[in-house]
Amino acid sequence: MGQGVLTAPRAADRDALLSDAGLERRDGSLLMAGLPLSAVADAVGTPAYVYNAEAVRARYASLDAALGSIPHRICYAVKANGNLAILRLLRDLGAGADIVSAGELERAHAAGFPAERVVFSGVGKSASELRAAIAAGVGHINVESAEELDLLAALAQGSRRTVSVGIRVNPDVTADTHPYISTGKSGIKFGVPTDQVAAAARLIGAHPALELTAIAMHLGSQLTDTAPFREGIGRLLAIVDEVRAAGAPALRALDVGGGLGIRYGAEAPMSPEAFAAAVVPMVAPTGLTLYVEPGRFLVGSAGVLLASVLYRKHSGGKSFLIVDAGMNDLVRPSHYQAYHEIVELEAGGRRLATVDVVGPVCETGDFLALDRPLPMLEQGERIAVLGAGAYGFVMASSYNTRPRPPEVLVDGGRFAVARPREAVADLFRGESPTPLG
Repeated sequence: MGQGVLTAPRAADRDALLSDAGLERRDGSLLMAGLPLSAVADAVGTPAYVYNAEAVRARYASLDAALGSIPHRICYAVKANGNLAILRLLRDLGAGADIVSAGELERAHAAGFPAERVVFSGVGKSASELRAAIAAGVGHINVESAEELDLLAALAQGSRRTVSVGIRVNPDVTADTHPYISTGKSGIKFGVPTDQVAAAARLIGAHPALELTAIAMHLGSQLTDTAPFREGIGRLLAIVDEVRAAGAPALRALDVGGGLGIRYGAEAPMSPEAFAAAVVPMVAPTGLTLYVEPGRFLVGSAGVLLASVLYRKHSGGKSFLIVDAGMNDLVRPSHYQAYHEIVELEAGGRRLATVDVVGPVCETGDFLALDRPLPMLEQGERIAVLGAGAYGFVMASSYNTRPRPPEVLVDGGRFAVARPREAVADLFRGESPTPLG
């Protein structure tokens, strides 16, 4: 998920992008946390996702410190990057988990997240998923429609436990982001409309097995301005006053979602300090615990996608670099027209040429960059696609029967494969050419 910019960064922006990821140049080689990425590529091949554990820790610490003046919980949005090594890293830092499926619930459990630190959101939870969340005793289930609440109430009736419920409100706030990832305005599928919240709160309050513990929202992804947060929180606070007046003794959390943007190119990302300066003064007087649900902010800059040049080609007045990573590996450029900076693993001081960086997939929309000024790379040379730590591997597919790439974790000058490269046989295991005999 997410939007990037459509213009290339200046040298200063490129330096900032490298810094965000914990990357540096040394004698021409690109290093992540002191480790040459060429050595990783030599060992595991390309394409490959590589994540910097130190960069993830630094991002978490910066947000945690910025919010330190009030009670808060950072619940990592598992959808951004669900690798178990990343999840365990964040769990060990004290994070909770924001999940949107029973599969993510199992991932969070496998990574060791305590159930009370898990928030279950999502507009289309099935009955089986709600049962799983009830059985696990998650911190709260954010309902997003009256009918979902009716189903949850029926399921909770026979559960013999009290179920903590949040109401995810649609605050009707428009955020400046890609339309596919704007989630807080009216007329879209997410959240309970404000005029239906009071009825939902009354139903929860009257139910013997439900308690209202949170009022929540999520405005969208890749936000770089604090104004939508201020507007949205203002509307949530009015709802908090209303439900408290009607009686909501268990209400303890104000969940403002995630969406903090990062640097992909020349944009100015929202700093944790700016976010906190906008949010904390509004939330502090309520006495509620602030919940935030960042995903991309914590892991997006920390990841790169490594790829190798297969061929160079000139056709119709255009130059192409054909690489071994495509839209099946990283769909964001094709799906969102997102910008990802691309750099050489080994800098050679070569002249620049304007090229399309395209993959091997049988689609014209299979590209990583269009009309991009890049050094004249040769066959076999390797690149790093920056900002690939969020909504990269998790959105990858096996289209064209292409196995998904490995995921590698770098930490303390060492690296390890956190998920191996798929084999082609993995892609059709369980299929039968003669299912009818």
